[in-house]
Amino acid sequence: MKPQRSKAVAAASPVTKSPARPGTAPAAVRITGGQYKRTPIPVASKPGLRPTPARVRETLFDWLGHDLSGWRCMDAFAGTGALGFEAASRGAAQVLMVEQDAALVLKLKAVQAKLQASMVQIERGDGLSSLQRQSPHSLHLVLLDPPFDEALFGLAQRQALLRAAAQAIAAQGYAYLESPVPWADAPLLECGWVLHRHLKAGAVHAHLLKPNPVAGLQTL
Repeated sequence: MKPQRSKAVAAASPVTKSPARPGTAPAAVRITGGQYKRTPIPVASKPGLRPTPARVRETLFDWLGHDLSGWRCMDAFAGTGALGFEAASRGAAQVLMVEQDAALVLKLKAVQAKLQASMVQIERGDGLSSLQRQSPHSLHLVLLDPPFDEALFGLAQRQALLRAAAQAIAAQGYAYLESPVPWADAPLLECGWVLHRHLKAGAVHAHLLKPNPVAGLQTL
């Protein structure tokens, strides 16, 4: 799939209703590229667990250029680890995966051991809190796939998440955000980001974001 140019979204802010991603999660997903290509990652049967589809992951790393050598990355809501292990597979120097569910943390560690992925660090905890603790401008890629359920993770938390990511990201870095609705330019700018690429796949809106350069100038 060719990368899509970003387009302005008419809505002033994302809709607060958050429909769940339809369909039944697969038993496993496979890494789509890099040194661990085709490695299966098991998907636990848990409500709300939504592994990013292979087509979306392939498109994301097409956008990023595939070679992440030397990048420091964080997968703030790791779940199955599909996004974080994709980054590791494509050469990232460090990948911090944060997951709150103890059973999922054990599964992540099992995949890490199977791959002998020494660049991956797995932490049990809250993704937002962990992101807020990261050193300023220390990350090259932040992967954000928080719960779609508004009752579990509301608009205010999503805004706080984007602001924390903007503080942690390097000047030439990126954030990837999955959402049940498209984010418009104005609320992204308020949180420190500009839209670089956008993809809609079923009920999922995938956003690749870059730091707002004007905000960066204002902090100098």
